[in-house]
Amino acid sequence: MLQLLGDELIGSARLAVLELVKNAYDADATEATVTLDLDADPEPMIAISDNGEGMTLDLIRSVWLAPGDDHRQRQRLSGQRTLKHRRLPLGEKGLGRFAVHKLGNRITLVTRSADSDECIMDIDWEDLISKPYLDEAPVAITVRDPEIFTGEETGTRIEIRSLREADWTRREIRSLYNQVISICSPFQEPDDFQVVLNVPGREKWVDDLPDISAILDRAFWKFIFHFENGRFDWTYEFCQVPGLNLERRVMDKSGDRLKLPPDGDDKKHRGKIIADGDFANGIGPVTGEFYVYDRDQEIRRRLPHLRAMENYLDENGGIRVYRDGIRVYNYGEQGDDWLGLDLRRVNVPTLRISRNIVIGAVHISLEESDSLVEKTNREGFVENDACARFRRIILGTLAALEEERQIDKNRIRKITKNPRDPMSTKIEKPIQELRIALEKSGLKENFEKYVDNIETDYRNMQEILLSAGMSGLNLAVIFHEIERGVKALHESIVDGVDKNNAARQAQNLVHLLDGFSVLLRRDSKKRHSMKKLMDGARRVHKLRLRHHRIDLGPQTEGVGAGIHSRFVFKLALGALENLIDNAIYWLHVRWPDVPPVDDPTERMLYVGLSRDFDQGPAVVVADNGPGFQGDDPENLIRPFFTRKPEGMGLGLYYANLAMEMNGGQLVFPEPGEVDLPDGLDGAIVALIFKKE
Repeated sequence: MLQLLGDELIGSARLAVLELVKNAYDADATEATVTLDLDADPEPMIAISDNGEGMTLDLIRSVWLAPGDDHRQRQRLSGQRTLKHRRLPLGEKGLGRFAVHKLGNRITLVTRSADSDECIMDIDWEDLISKPYLDEAPVAITVRDPEIFTGEETGTRIEIRSLREADWTRREIRSLYNQVISICSPFQEPDDFQVVLNVPGREKWVDDLPDISAILDRAFWKFIFHFENGRFDWTYEFCQVPGLNLERRVMDKSGDRLKLPPDGDDKKHRGKIIADGDFANGIGPVTGEFYVYDRDQEIRRRLPHLRAMENYLDENGGIRVYRDGIRVYNYGEQGDDWLGLDLRRVNVPTLRISRNIVIGAVHISLEESDSLVEKTNREGFVENDACARFRRIILGTLAALEEERQIDKNRIRKITKNPRDPMSTKIEKPIQELRIALEKSGLKENFEKYVDNIETDYRNMQEILLSAGMSGLNLAVIFHEIERGVKALHESIVDGVDKNNAARQAQNLVHLLDGFSVLLRRDSKKRHSMKKLMDGARRVHKLRLRHHRIDLGPQTEGVGAGIHSRFVFKLALGALENLIDNAIYWLHVRWPDVPPVDDPTERMLYVGLSRDFDQGPAVVVADNGPGFQGDDPENLIRPFFTRKPEGMGLGLYYANLAMEMNGGQLVFPEPGEVDLPDGLDGAIVALIFKKE
């Protein structure tokens, strides 16, 4: 059992070193020194020494030699802090000390506490496990006058020999060095604790490793945030790129709302889109820093000393977690994509940030994050409700950075003439989720033909676009529209709406695919009633608006009956539906709490006809959400620009494209430019059609 504790609970030799360093932190030390001496006489040795409070003979007997002792956990739960530096202990399970057995078979421990003699303990692991029972394998502890910790000195030194990994390569030692120096946060390093690594005779192996501060100085984007009690404060900075005539740009937001991306693991709060004060219960305040780089070819050729920086990002990129300034493993290690960053970037390459272009640190308080429990094997937190919420908070902050970064990425593309946009071709997941929901609801037989038609038509459209050499952006737009429709239908099925209404939604989605052929065929326009267009949009969204308690008001009733224009109806309807979709989301952002059924709602949406534009009649969509937050209209209609976490940034692009195909235009009027009912102080968008 003891052998298993050492070998299997501690994942690697480097993680074992971390555990022993954390023991030094818990012992109130100001410094922990790790020495890897491969030339030691008579055999290689690893030593970890600290200047902490040390241990008495009784503490060694009753705690250090007692597997699973909860001494530290009791200290933490009772709020008992260390005397000098007022630390809460990181340890809690009494298993970290078995890290020594992961490193080697022979252990010598020397320790001294204040006003005590020095205690020495030798353990020969091979001798111990040769005995069938523990009472046949005594451990001898010697007490002597101080020889290592003399005078007023206290602390603990552990020497480990008969190493399990005796042949440390240059690569492994460099990895150990990077890991040791990352134990403390580079941004909020405890002022009273530092870790040093010595590699006697191998100093040149680590001398050329880049300094973290030099790497951070080369980041193009910097983002610092603080989230507490539902308040999201952040600062964004775009630094100048060598060789590009682009001005530095800085944005500050205080009291912002943290928008949450969807997360399948957070089943309890799946529908929540804003992180309020209760969302961080058991997690506490979250602060962090993200430093982001650019590895596009146009930028790479302008940068000096590129290889060293990229090697560092390949080995150390990602977002790490620190509690009271001490790292929580394995978050941010190679192979541990705990936030799914790489998959997000595959889906939307030009918008999302992958692990190998970001160095990030997230800080939480040990005292206030009691619902985040570290796994016994020290590889992250237990996957509970708090962990799922914590992940969504970090992804939400990252999305806020990506929103601003996209503006500057577009500025870079304009100068470098590299307007590369990605294509997403993944429709399988939302359709599969829809099929599962239909089966659970007993509606599979009624709707299976619609789902099959949607998938088949999409595949056919994909083949047409690919064969026509138009795969990129056009296919991404189609995917966006189908995904939006599939998810809306999925929401209706899950919420248990009337079967006939759900069938109409499915039929509309099939018709939407027919409308996309217009993008290829350039179908002719026909004369349509503006009232018919608005009524069609209201009919499609009627159930959703009722479900989300959004007051549409009487403004669309009987409006536009005598006004006509020539346009492709399905394209115009798709554009209008996109605007309503956006409004529903942003109304949730400003008014996250759904009022009781019998109470009035604060969420207001307006869809009405306007004659205030010289170009022609317009359908105006307005709401009382947070508005466009000062964004340039040029960015709003740019593909892949979005302020929705996990959004694709194609809704307004599609609406603008559809209006252009219809000979009209999409505009963003200022308040006062169009006549609106009172209280609509959010976003205003107008679809202007040509005069008859």
